[in-house]
Amino acid sequence: MAAELLSSAEIARADSMATAPRFEFLASRVAQQRFAAGLLGVPATKLTAAYECPQCGAGPDIAHGRPGYLLDGDAAPLLLSASRASGWVLFAAVVRPGKGLRLGADLESVAATEFVGFDEVALTANERRHLASMEPGLSPRERARLWARKEAWLKMTGEGLRVRPDSLDVLDKPGLHDYESSSNQKPFSNQEPFRNIPSGFVAALAIGTGAVPR
Repeated sequence: MAAELLSSAEIARADSMATAPRFEFLASRVAQQRFAAGLLGVPATKLTAAYECPQCGAGPDIAHGRPGYLLDGDAAPLLLSASRASGWVLFAAVVRPGKGLRLGADLESVAATEFVGFDEVALTANERRHLASMEPGLSPRERARLWARKEAWLKMTGEGLRVRPDSLDVLDKPGLHDYESSSNQKPFSNQEPFRNIPSGFVAALAIGTGAVPR
């Protein structure tokens, strides 16, 4: 199935990986293409991946950076962001986005941010003070929430981790939205696709238009 749907650049990238990450990468890319095709109302085979990287350029020969697709040779009318974490993948999209709209989404495992030294390299002084003011039992989820916000924001701006994360304060940035698991929601519901976050994870969505202030 992967060979039928994915671009030669995606297959080549997968072939450079070890077995486990290769399988996860291929599964996420196939799921992403089906997700995009479903939103556009076309067969998944009609889409060709065309990623955009600020350093490497854009097109079907790029398999990293900001995701996108070609449909009948033209850019598909779809703004897309994706995030993988601990065997899960999260997609966010806007169909036929307005001019200048930007989007970034990130999924994070709470456990993945719990290690010595994380706060010093990932959080601003203001964010560290914020964590220190919380009850100890609440700080792990809040730490992961802040990191998800940073990743989502930097995906939206296109800067990625070329920006030092400890220089970016996301406590009160406009355009950021938080999501986490809820026992009151049905898993994999088509009615609330973004809100069904697995237990032990948090997610963030960044959306904005035009120039994005730091």
